[in-house]
Amino acid sequence: MKRKIPVVLGIVSGLLLSCNNQNKSIKNNQVMEVTKEEKEGVIRAIDFYVEGGRKADGKITAKAFADTATMSWTENGVLKSVPIKVLYDGFDSSEPMEAHYELTYLNVEKNVAIARIESQFGTNKFADMFTLVKDGEQWKIVSKVYQSK
Repeated sequence: MKRKIPVVLGIVSGLLLSCNNQNKSIKNNQVMEVTKEEKEGVIRAIDFYVEGGRKADGKITAKAFADTATMSWTENGVLKSVPIKVLYDGFDSSEPMEAHYELTYLNVEKNVAIARIESQFGTNKFADMFTLVKDGEQWKIVSKVYQSK
């Protein structure tokens, strides 16, 4: 029985890697299709986030997030969690910078989604993970969790 766990983890890891940057997600250990419309909607929200950083404009970034969204990370091993306005204020107080990202994972289930990106703002690199909810016709990020790289 102990030998099966690494094999199962290897299969799941392989599926995750094979889904990177594609219109696929994993559900019940099966690769599932994400529609073009779902992917474009999620990317639209992420684009607002990155564009706000690029232009140093929190108002642009705010278009990506729900009003009640939060941002979380660890600092010296301690969990930090703040209202998303802290991100807007950070962008507003910075200078415009080069910014880009790559979508590495996307899973959509009806009106909720999980997305992961590798991003770079100036010289700073991050692994960003988002929980999104569809609000009418638009996807909104309700939670941003990140790790500096």
